[in-house]
Amino acid sequence: MTIPKELAERVARKLLATAMTLFFTVPAFAVTVPITAEFKPDRTNPSANYFKNTTPITGICAHSQYSAFCRSRNLFSINTPILFNSTGPISAKHTNPRMGAMIQARSGWRDLEVVPVGGGKSERLSFRISGISSTYKTTTPVAELVGVAPNDPMAHRLLWTGGNQGHWDAAPRPCLTTGAQAVPWPSQFLFFWLIPVDGLCAKNANFDIPELQYYAFDFAYELRTPNPLEMATGTYTGSLTVSLGPSADIDMGDIMLPDNNTIELNFSLRVEHLLKVDVPPGGNRVQLEPQGGWQAWLNQGRRPTRLFRDQTFNISTSTQFKMRMECEYTQDGNSCSLREPVSGHVVPLKVSVSLPHGLTDAGGQSVNRRQLLRDGSGTELFQPGFYVESKPGTLHFEIPPGEVAEMIRPDASRQYSGNVAVIWDSEI
Repeated sequence: MTIPKELAERVARKLLATAMTLFFTVPAFAVTVPITAEFKPDRTNPSANYFKNTTPITGICAHSQYSAFCRSRNLFSINTPILFNSTGPISAKHTNPRMGAMIQARSGWRDLEVVPVGGGKSERLSFRISGISSTYKTTTPVAELVGVAPNDPMAHRLLWTGGNQGHWDAAPRPCLTTGAQAVPWPSQFLFFWLIPVDGLCAKNANFDIPELQYYAFDFAYELRTPNPLEMATGTYTGSLTVSLGPSADIDMGDIMLPDNNTIELNFSLRVEHLLKVDVPPGGNRVQLEPQGGWQAWLNQGRRPTRLFRDQTFNISTSTQFKMRMECEYTQDGNSCSLREPVSGHVVPLKVSVSLPHGLTDAGGQSVNRRQLLRDGSGTELFQPGFYVESKPGTLHFEIPPGEVAEMIRPDASRQYSGNVAVIWDSEI
């Protein structure tokens, strides 16, 4: 079958038009940005109980002119490949700020949940956009746009109105100026505006601008991280979407449109806790004795009324923990006992713990002679107010006074013993 040439050309043109339409309507993928932070207890700085942002700093806060400023304000920045291009010329003295150069960003704190990998208690993380940075670029050198200018900095200053000065180092209100200045080029200018509040910050063109582009789009941000001392060891993840375009989270007006409408922020917080207990050499063998030793009984026959021993230990911890014990012998199923093997006599043993300053119970109370039980009741949660580094605590072992008389008789030699395992457990 032969297709007429005219019909074939019409079909080809229609197919080409369809292909072009499909090509231009394919949506851009979201720009994905990982943001990471970690907590590790610092032995040299035990009061540093906060997350450290480990996200590589890219963009404006890595720039030599702005790095010190960012550090002074605890700001971080991320560079993205997003471009904003004008959809038409910007008219001189335009009255509608949305038809020119403007920034309106959602600057308030935004909360999200970060969830531990593998399940568990989620935590709240807060994020805010603190500033916007980019480089504007004109297709025509700025000196040509303004007509007469002695140099490039003056040409950029004459091109715009808004802020204390026309050039873009001077941010228009309510945006704030950083105070640093970058060297302008004939057709481009690097700027960095702080966004303290929601509001429209606009520069008005004094001359017609045929085309304008923002490239190397950066955003500066701040984080409010949860208290790592109240979190379990592990990795916590969450995400937040930042939209771009008219009426979006980052709005650059109606004439400056982005080539991508979404930034996906993927957060990962890593918690690495320390819980370490050191018992002095020989401390695992506890010998109960009367106050002042056995001399009063051996030399004078004075029967002691109390048998006890305090055993010190050193604890280092940045995490919550609980305590309990296991027993070789028990009479009531929840506390430990000692046994005399010949007679089979069994006596109760009271075990309690005192913890150093910086460690409290769930109610914020200090821990002094808190009794330990097999079921862990009463010792379900101890928490650090700061990183505790190798501080002394005490385990108290004591036979109740009413049991001592039966244990010590002048006509019999007895030896009571039993194994007790004291457990510090960070799995709350």
